[in-house]
Amino acid sequence: MTTESALSGVVVLDLTQIMAGPFCTMVLADMGADVIKIEKPSGGDDNRRMGPPFIKDWSAGFLALNRNKRSLAVDLRSDAGQAMIKRLVARADVVVENFRPGVMDRLGLGYDALAAIKPSLVYCSVSGFGNTGPDAAKGGFDLVAQGVSGLMSITGHPGMPPAKVGVPITDISAGLLAANGVLCAYIHALKTGQGQQVDTSLLEAGVAYTVWESSVYFADGEVPGPLGSAHRVSAPYQALRTKDGYLNIGAATQPTWEQLCRAIGQEALIDDARFKLPGDRKAREGELAALLEETFTTDTTANWLKMLEEAGVVAGPIYNIGQMYKDPQVLARKMLVDLEDPELGTIHNIGIPVKLSITPGQIRTRAPMLGEHTSEVLLEHGFSQAEVDDLLEAGTVLGNQGTGTRG
Repeated sequence: MTTESALSGVVVLDLTQIMAGPFCTMVLADMGADVIKIEKPSGGDDNRRMGPPFIKDWSAGFLALNRNKRSLAVDLRSDAGQAMIKRLVARADVVVENFRPGVMDRLGLGYDALAAIKPSLVYCSVSGFGNTGPDAAKGGFDLVAQGVSGLMSITGHPGMPPAKVGVPITDISAGLLAANGVLCAYIHALKTGQGQQVDTSLLEAGVAYTVWESSVYFADGEVPGPLGSAHRVSAPYQALRTKDGYLNIGAATQPTWEQLCRAIGQEALIDDARFKLPGDRKAREGELAALLEETFTTDTTANWLKMLEEAGVVAGPIYNIGQMYKDPQVLARKMLVDLEDPELGTIHNIGIPVKLSITPGQIRTRAPMLGEHTSEVLLEHGFSQAEVDDLLEAGTVLGNQGTGTRG
């Protein structure tokens, strides 16, 4: 196993904040990229103050999204700050930004301006609605994107008020799409020397998740609604009540359905004309769920899961977050990683979800204090000590020599 990660040596200028953009750059940083987080001197990334909870003076959310990064605090509204970014771009491979479309152009830091400095530059923009179209200039948040993309119309239970997915799914998925786009564009740049702009949005991330629902709509024009925990085209594939809670059952195919019936002692259901074929079961899924729950409510979740596993039936518990982090499989896959920090003590991190056998990702450092690495980064990128001192004195940049802040 090499000591280097897959993206070691790749320099990323990270002009993002809050969620989607920082998630993208966190993915790149976890895989070894040198991510330099560009923040405004007055408070930095707004996520530094979004809480509670706070860990000492840190927002827990900021800590989670900005590990493995270095912070450089600079006033992008100043001529000197803009000139400084352009000097950094000359040595960078990737720029990621999530301002509203047009803001970076007005600052003189848009794709065309920076590509003229570094033709091989990969320039990634993440926004609420994308860089083109009638809504391009609108601000976007996950809640809004979930509504516009149709996700809220298919989430929750029938007859209930609109519900969003329980996590900021369009933020996170837009970050993942952005990271994927960056890597694709970077591979192209390595092969050809030609950079390009990567453009994605929370809206597109939400639409991309409607695979089943859109396929139904495209096929017959039916507008799908919410189904609770049920599946769009298969049954039984949902949460079912037990004596002391719920469990998830996945019996989407004919063989798995028959396997389930035998496992729970309901072989008669296999030949029951009401549930004979997959389409029959889906058409009567409410009736079917009620029949299955008559059996499942006779015993506990744990006992049923044990019996179903022994029978080879795909099923699982429904954990809360605390229970999830005690699950042996979650722990075995290293999805809980602890980092020891001299200031903050033990910091719990979500692990890296993609395992590479030769160049694995690594959680190396906690999220930076605002301006913690300003001088370090500038000196590495060819600025003299005198230039750094002048920028600090003028207030163009904020350093951490007693003036940096966590929040």
